[in-house]
Amino acid sequence: MIPEPDPNDRRSPDVHLNLNVRGLPLSATLRINELSNRMLREGRRVFKMGLGQSPFPVPESVQEELRANAYQKDYLPVTGLPELQAAVSEFTFRQEGVQYAPSHILIGPGSKELMFILQLVYYGDLVIPTPSWVSYAPQASIIGRHIRWLNTDLSTNWKIRPQTLEDLCRQDPGRPRLVILNYPSNPHGGTYEAHELEAIAEVARRYHLVLLSDEIYGQLHHEGTHVSIARYYPEGTIISNGISKWAGAGGWRLGTFAFPNQLDWLRNAMATVASETYTSTSAPIQYAAIRAFEGGIDIEHYLTHTRRILKALGQIMTEQLRSVGVKLADPLGAFYLFPDFGNLREALAKKEITTSETLCNRLLEETGVAILPGTDFGRPPEELTARLAYVDFDGARALAAAEAMPADQPLDRTFLDTYCRNCAQAVDRICAWVEGKGN
Repeated sequence: MIPEPDPNDRRSPDVHLNLNVRGLPLSATLRINELSNRMLREGRRVFKMGLGQSPFPVPESVQEELRANAYQKDYLPVTGLPELQAAVSEFTFRQEGVQYAPSHILIGPGSKELMFILQLVYYGDLVIPTPSWVSYAPQASIIGRHIRWLNTDLSTNWKIRPQTLEDLCRQDPGRPRLVILNYPSNPHGGTYEAHELEAIAEVARRYHLVLLSDEIYGQLHHEGTHVSIARYYPEGTIISNGISKWAGAGGWRLGTFAFPNQLDWLRNAMATVASETYTSTSAPIQYAAIRAFEGGIDIEHYLTHTRRILKALGQIMTEQLRSVGVKLADPLGAFYLFPDFGNLREALAKKEITTSETLCNRLLEETGVAILPGTDFGRPPEELTARLAYVDFDGARALAAAEAMPADQPLDRTFLDTYCRNCAQAVDRICAWVEGKGN
């Protein structure tokens, strides 16, 4: 048996790398999904609100392109299929009015992989608002980057204040920093108004920050009015996108980075690392993704109704949780809620629940509802926050039902009880548990 390296032995570079990874658990979202599946196999009733996977099918026209290109077997250019790069460039200009040259689009096997490589090649601090997506910080830890958290709170709907970013940068004005903004947000579904992005952009320009604008949920803004910070800080903003969320193709693993001309050196460095790691992204998937980014009437029709379902579901679940004393920001995009059970602290303490992790463990055990604790998103353990992904329903069935109804007709609780039943029942169980009424 090969012995595990001694963590006190500093002689080997391999040990140093091992120390960066040691103690890191499996990604929280994947961990909760595997636990939920195991409980289901054991015959338990589980409501899967942990993994943020789109419930909707991939648009049929995109599926057709994948079938038509299944024969594509050649290695493609490391930076991506030129036709796909052009489609992403046109998509970004169409959506945001910001021009990124096709040659400055980088295609990878998921935006998660691209984010890791970006941190690997960019030597500087990683600045992350908290709460944030579960993998930003662990990736930085694996690479050995210094993490600086920007605290937010519910009073501002979990959004960073420009002054908070200013205060951080003023401490060491010349220090290189990579700032991640994710909106609409995982984990809370909030987003930024144009004037808020403009104010953040002013700070970024003043301190020459590199912004990674994670807009993977941009097309799932519930009103379809997403705005990118690249409009206000084009020279320093990398736009991250992909087809995992708004096109329902998480398992296809395709992500995109759009670079301004001024960050060409960074794109080139990432391409070098990509050439020595994943080589290129799956050829059939890239050909199919062209159709998704080209858009068209069918894609817009698909997005109209997926947004409509997510908006109604988010609003109704929010109202119901608020009715029993849970605090939440209004969800404006994506498919997440970030409930704060702090108002119920005294009652929960009587059940020996004093941390978000204990809260989620007990909720899963006693109600079957699987959600993630706020600690997985960078929040303090004693803060009784959690993330709920309202995706446990048959998206194809719900989408077909919504398409059969007038587009301007609001979707009510009856629709959700019929087509999003697991989500409706999950929030019922949470509310009953909070009120001490059992399952």
